[in-house]
Amino acid sequence: MHALRSTRPWRGAYWSSWRRLLTQSCTGTKNLELTNDVKHRIESHWREQLAGGQFNPRESQDKYYVLSMFPYPSGNLHMGHVRVYTIADAVARFQRMCGKNVFQPMGWDSFGLPAENAANQRGVEPASWTEQNIAQMKEQLRRLGCSFDWNHELSTCSPQYYKWTQHLFLMLHRHGLAYQNEALVNWDPVDKTVLADEQVDANGCSWRSGAKVEKKLLRQWFIRTSAYAKQLLDGLEDPTLRDWRDIINLQRHWIGECDGHAFNLLTSASGLLRVWTAHPEHLKDPHAFLVLRSNHHLSKLEDAGSLTAENPFAGTTIPVVFGDEVTFPPKCDVYLAAPSFRGEDKELWESYGLAFTSSGKEEDGLSPANWELLRKEVLQAATRLNVGGYRVSSKLQDWLISRQRYWGTPIPIVHCAKCGAVPVPEEQLPVSLPPKDSPKEAFLCECPKCGDKEARRETDTMDTFVDSSWYYLRYLDAQNCERIFDPALANKFMPVDLYIGGKEHAVLHLYYARFMNHFLHSCGLSPTSEPFSRLLVQGMVMGRSFRVKGSGRYVPEAEVEIVNAKKNQAVLKETKEPVVMTWEKMSKSKLNGVEPSDMFNEYGTDTTRLIILADVAPTFASQLVQCKWDFQEAREDQTPSDVVATSEEFLAEDAKLFDARNFYVKGATFNYRHAHQLSVAISKMQGLTNSLRRTPKHVLRHGKQFERALAAQIIMLAPMAPHFASELWSKFVAIPGRLNPASQELQWSEDVLAQRWPDIDAAYNLDLSIKVNGFENCVIKVQRTHLDKVTHSDALDIAFNTESVTSYLIDKKIRNTNFVLYPGIEAILNIYVDKAQKAQKSATSGEDEEAQPRA
Repeated sequence: MHALRSTRPWRGAYWSSWRRLLTQSCTGTKNLELTNDVKHRIESHWREQLAGGQFNPRESQDKYYVLSMFPYPSGNLHMGHVRVYTIADAVARFQRMCGKNVFQPMGWDSFGLPAENAANQRGVEPASWTEQNIAQMKEQLRRLGCSFDWNHELSTCSPQYYKWTQHLFLMLHRHGLAYQNEALVNWDPVDKTVLADEQVDANGCSWRSGAKVEKKLLRQWFIRTSAYAKQLLDGLEDPTLRDWRDIINLQRHWIGECDGHAFNLLTSASGLLRVWTAHPEHLKDPHAFLVLRSNHHLSKLEDAGSLTAENPFAGTTIPVVFGDEVTFPPKCDVYLAAPSFRGEDKELWESYGLAFTSSGKEEDGLSPANWELLRKEVLQAATRLNVGGYRVSSKLQDWLISRQRYWGTPIPIVHCAKCGAVPVPEEQLPVSLPPKDSPKEAFLCECPKCGDKEARRETDTMDTFVDSSWYYLRYLDAQNCERIFDPALANKFMPVDLYIGGKEHAVLHLYYARFMNHFLHSCGLSPTSEPFSRLLVQGMVMGRSFRVKGSGRYVPEAEVEIVNAKKNQAVLKETKEPVVMTWEKMSKSKLNGVEPSDMFNEYGTDTTRLIILADVAPTFASQLVQCKWDFQEAREDQTPSDVVATSEEFLAEDAKLFDARNFYVKGATFNYRHAHQLSVAISKMQGLTNSLRRTPKHVLRHGKQFERALAAQIIMLAPMAPHFASELWSKFVAIPGRLNPASQELQWSEDVLAQRWPDIDAAYNLDLSIKVNGFENCVIKVQRTHLDKVTHSDALDIAFNTESVTSYLIDKKIRNTNFVLYPGIEAILNIYVDKAQKAQKSATSGEDEEAQPRA
């Protein structure tokens, strides 16, 4: 991998510019004291030089697409943002140092209700409010030191972006996956907009405003995500998905068991009625009828007593009745009754006074022997007629995307009295947002189909989840004015290698994004059905909040007197009212956030990055500076030395550093590359720093291994603390008396972020761990050069020639084995066995014993 670096012209051209920077230390003094002023000077000096992401869209070999969920531009970063983007940046910088062509874009999820509400409160346009916030957050991201590729920046509220969101809607519409229907919807009385079922919590309150949700009957736009339910469920078994862990179970639970089929039947009320059944063949019953719950919204119609639905499969009109005496499928309010198939449905038919007639011919046609054939006929007809028939759980509903708000992507539909809902022609996209508070006349337009000038544009906008369901593809081709994106670029760089974000988006956003990519894959635009290979879901950053007991009003900590911290007892300073102290997700509304800018000012950016990754004490960097200073003093010491670099004592100390370097590099690399536990990687680096600090002065002066270990330490810290590491490296390479001058592992004339990632020495012994049923049986030391070549078969041979393994397995049956190799780090062989079988006498031996004569 490393050899490839020098053959890549795009990398060489970039890194060669570093050679002009190496002597540009901004601190000047030999002994670097890390005061706040010094930290800020270091960061100011290196910020612009470290800011860019060096991505080459023409080079797909060794590609690595690292993506963090883009932020809503609310005005300032919060500490949750700082954590997610620091992790993403550390991984991106690490992968570049490993020779990868890293793509790390950034953009803005800039449509949405909070911006509209905030702008209204301030009497400004949402667009100007959002643009101001984007500029502010972008400046904070630059200060955070992230190496985003700003050439691919996008904003969902830009017409250059939402033109293609509208194009995507029209694609879905052409495929029968976007439709309008009247439905009883969740209405937020505070934000005055519709909410999807997914945006209402278990207490029936809005996820955003907290208001108790009301029910309203409205005509809304839906995306038929349930048509892909079975694909999305099966996709969770895709071998390309790694590290999804419990997110797979969350997705699986959301989708449900796809053990039936859903159909959309047209009612006499001119709406579509979702009918779910585990037995599609029942729709062939000429006597089929529908039972709806008595509180179903259709029961409120004036002519509810004569409501019917069309059954295109039997060529009949289905009666619709209301009642609660049947067993409805889980989470369903419609029951398909088939009297010709089920005796209890025949009784139900009679109880409703519906005459039941049958003929021998019908009975023969509906006999159990023909049920499978009837099922196939129904499903084939459903596909042909575009009325559903797809596999889905009884609970999963389609995605309601209509929002009765201004600040969102306009739905590209024209309503005409003659033609109905007509898609806006592609050449007329984007349908731009009109000025805020435009009169109704502003929505009048010409019908694209018949030319009627009294047609009107759709006034609803799309749910912002639509914008974020496909942005990962647009990033690759963010400036393309002719196409939604170039499929050739998607073929090169999809799927996303690592997707990082908050766990609160592990169900809805991931479900919608997976659906959209499955759809685009079926259209030949995305190379894989699953968009994200590895998932790194972060927990929430918590802060202590204070609420006045009784009213529940949040108050800032400055207004609170803490009486007993251990018992969470506090009162308001002024009124002495009791205050409830709890730890909650940091939020502006909860007044418990820590402002990132305050952290940057107090500790510096790099220290803030280390604190948010692993709660590292600010003294860690100072300890590393002291290591460098001790090393420099030793190398600059001109006094004669009687140390013999070949003495047994010296070689023993040097060997300790050889082992320490390899041990801690191994641990840090594993956690950067595989586990993505950066806090553990930091602890490994702290371990190496401790080893460096304990080294005798004569070894610092004459030992090659100290020089290698210190270099490795600075290099490994660079992805997490790039400004500080760059400054420290510029001082490190200026120290005289190098003992590894011609080393291929260190590029002395290049900056720290241009270094190759430290590698494990070929002669170092690594672990081959052998586990039985998950418990470690033994660890066998294998030289690195040999371990990297070990196969599953080799590992089994080693295990079955190891006494501790064979003695344990002697009375056990092996079910299966699993082998994992992490090159240059470790290998693990898992052996899974059944419990030991007790020795049993054979039936034959029992009979023989019984047959023996007795004394």
